[in-house]
Amino acid sequence: MRLTTYSDYALRCLIYLATQDEPDKLVNIQDIADAYDISKNHLTKIVHQLATLGYIESVRGRNGGIRLAKLPKNINIGTVIRQTESDFSIVDCFAPIDKNVFVTPQTSKKFPGENITIKQQISLCKISPACKLKGVFYEATQSFLSVLDRYTLEDMTMNRSELTQLFNS
Repeated sequence: MRLTTYSDYALRCLIYLATQDEPDKLVNIQDIADAYDISKNHLTKIVHQLATLGYIESVRGRNGGIRLAKLPKNINIGTVIRQTESDFSIVDCFAPIDKNVFVTPQTSKKFPGENITIKQQISLCKISPACKLKGVFYEATQSFLSVLDRYTLEDMTMNRSELTQLFNS
């Protein structure tokens, strides 16, 4: 299972905020971007979603910034991943069948120039109706998420002083 950069940055942002000496201190997005050497623009989009989801409190204005809206022990890693990942499909046959969703030439890299529905795309695999592999992949995905469900942000920041040193180096 491979997570997107979006989820990776979301977790990094939460880890950074959880390692702050003063939990109520407001942090600039630029500080987090600099600490990880990542794009501030991309991180801003992620922070917006984390605020919408209730993980981060965002304060606007000259002295504004962001901070955790929940205690680290109340932020479950599995839940964050489920909310920041758009797709857990390991293979195409995992995609939900929806007769109303169309893959267009603009959105499809696999079938350029064709207008096909998701249902038609899935049925391109001849063995799909009898294939047992998708069940194995589904089980593997559930196991992956189950492991993440056992951890909180607090677990990820138990080595807080070591993380803080690395942020400041």
